[in-house]
Amino acid sequence: MSKKNKYLQDEQVIHHYKHRRKPNRSIGGDIGVYIFLAIFSVIMVFPLVFSISSSLKPLDELLRNPPTFFPRNPTFRNYSDLFVTLSQSWVPFSRYVFNTLWVTLVGTVGHVIIASMAAYVLSKYNFPGGNLFFRIAVVALMFSGYVTGIPNFMIMSRLHIVDTYWAPILPAIGASLGLFLMKQFMEGFPMSIIEAAKIDGANEFLIFWKLVMPNVKPAWLTISIFTINGLWNNPQTTVIYTESKKMMSYALSQIQASGIARTGQYQAVIVFTMAVPILFFVFSQSQILETMATSGLKD
Repeated sequence: MSKKNKYLQDEQVIHHYKHRRKPNRSIGGDIGVYIFLAIFSVIMVFPLVFSISSSLKPLDELLRNPPTFFPRNPTFRNYSDLFVTLSQSWVPFSRYVFNTLWVTLVGTVGHVIIASMAAYVLSKYNFPGGNLFFRIAVVALMFSGYVTGIPNFMIMSRLHIVDTYWAPILPAIGASLGLFLMKQFMEGFPMSIIEAAKIDGANEFLIFWKLVMPNVKPAWLTISIFTINGLWNNPQTTVIYTESKKMMSYALSQIQASGIARTGQYQAVIVFTMAVPILFFVFSQSQILETMATSGLKD
């Protein structure tokens, strides 16, 4: 195609989008859509608001029947009592926090990097056994953690990593969900751009890190959300036995087993455990939407 014909074609596309017909929808239809979205937004946000509201209630309001949605006498005593209770543990609570942060950080970063590198090779290069390997990874998605728990424990026992930080980290790094999502997303990335980068002298690592990864940001941010949520709220009691290596969710779960007197503290625990995954999603959703809007590349 000559430059003149390509220019005319581009002009026709621009003219089409400038003069395309507006959606055939009345004002009543717009109002109905907004009402529908508002109803489902309230349904989605209700558990979060109720959890925060319950954490601010005194004990007598928490035990009231029927329960109230908003606290009549809001207080932060549940949070202060929670920190007092945790400070009385013979293992400092800061140790539980460090264990959880370390496992979550290493597991998430490792999973994103390994899954992205494997997906890049599987989606852009043909080699013997590549399709078989991907099919095995897809089949692995059918098995829940309860099914793979015993085989994973046997493998970790043979590797002598039980009761170490690597016990929860390695299964998270090798999860097949990230590989599946990344491969499906990378298949839409044009191979012509990669070939053009090679002609310009870029090596494979530079192409992967500087060219491919920024354009598949929605995929690896989504994987990060799932991985953080899985590691942050997992007590890992089946593979971690030493008290000083246990996760924060294990320490917080002991509050629930302490009796009805600590019901308020347990409500504060719920807010505390779900805060990090929600905050990560809130701060990353704009990046996901922005990248999805600007990464529609086609060959």
